[in-house]
Amino acid sequence: MAAASIAGHAKWLADAGLQKLLAALSAEGELARIAGGAVRNALLGQPVTDIDIATTTLPDETVRRAQAAGFKTVPTGYEHGTITVVVKGRGHEVTTLRADVETDGRRARVRFGKDWEQDAARRDFTINALYAEADGTVVDLVGGLADLESRTLRFIGDPEDRIREDYLRILRFFRFFAWYGRGRPDAAGVKACARLKDGVARLSAERVWGELKKLLSAPDPARALLWMRQTGVLTFVLPETEKWGIDSVHGLMATEQALGWKPDTLLRLEAIVPPDAARMIALSQRLKLSKAEAERLRQWAFAVVPEPQMAEREFVKLLYHAEEKAVEDRLRLALVSARSRAVSDGEALAQAAGYSRLLDILAKWEKPRFPIGGDDLTAIGAKPGKKLGETLRKLEAEWVDSGFTMSRDALLERAAQMIGR
Repeated sequence: MAAASIAGHAKWLADAGLQKLLAALSAEGELARIAGGAVRNALLGQPVTDIDIATTTLPDETVRRAQAAGFKTVPTGYEHGTITVVVKGRGHEVTTLRADVETDGRRARVRFGKDWEQDAARRDFTINALYAEADGTVVDLVGGLADLESRTLRFIGDPEDRIREDYLRILRFFRFFAWYGRGRPDAAGVKACARLKDGVARLSAERVWGELKKLLSAPDPARALLWMRQTGVLTFVLPETEKWGIDSVHGLMATEQALGWKPDTLLRLEAIVPPDAARMIALSQRLKLSKAEAERLRQWAFAVVPEPQMAEREFVKLLYHAEEKAVEDRLRLALVSARSRAVSDGEALAQAAGYSRLLDILAKWEKPRFPIGGDDLTAIGAKPGKKLGETLRKLEAEWVDSGFTMSRDALLERAAQMIGR
């Protein structure tokens, strides 16, 4: 990559607070640099959310210098050399240069040092091991600039060694490929991931699901998912995809772009797993999804796909009794499927138009509120109990069948007739 500085690509680098922190950590023979993703994304012209700093100062010295400069410090990862320094309300992780002493595939015991090459060598991928001086000058010790220019995702050193240090790097390999890779992923990295995929079983469910979510939120995760499937990694972490397939992801990406849909991580997951409630419940438990995520998957699996030519009157009745998001998810994936087939299938083209129409109705629809309740029935003579509940349900059914047009007065009149009987 021709650019050897992020100064012209990172307005945040000029922040007075950040510069003051870097200066404090770099005084008296020590040195601090911006590290990792912030440098990578600045060079790519992509948003930077976290600004991490690598430093030769030991953790206690990092705390002393930061506090002397007027900053608040939090020992978020003290044992591993990480101190969070708060600058104008924004936390920056400041980590002492390290070398791994011992690893077990999940975590490492580290030794602090002052060797920048050794610190770079312990990182995962070349594009994540770039540093930048306070003035923006990029320091590349592992060939990350060239790989960033060609969009090649490559492990630093021997891929198997890097993976055995932390098996999460298998999933990170595909996640970073989805976000930053181009063409084919590095062959040695792919082979290493395939050979060592069983090591993912050592990881916590939270770490696995966290990586999958980040991968699925990439602008286009289709190629990464394809390579995950070919290496057996996808089947290992999402066995539900094995017989279901991932072909619909390509159509989903095309539809997102054509219709301006925002990337939806769970919709993308639904595109590659079967709508089977039992399997979705098991998936949610295995990967420890949040309650909201698990419930969305469950509701989606139970929902039915409306017929594309369903009349609006019947569709809104369906919506009244259904979980709206589940119906929307079903309609979106049905539209994706129809659009994919419409190139050579006239019937599919008509189906796509029908699903689009229903999605438009859903987007504008607001669930009406049933205008009467139990107190209204007791006020006109109904006795509390099971029969009152049955009467309410019958009244609500008639109200829904009317297209929600029966007025409150009409419902009470009808209720009086039913109670009188």
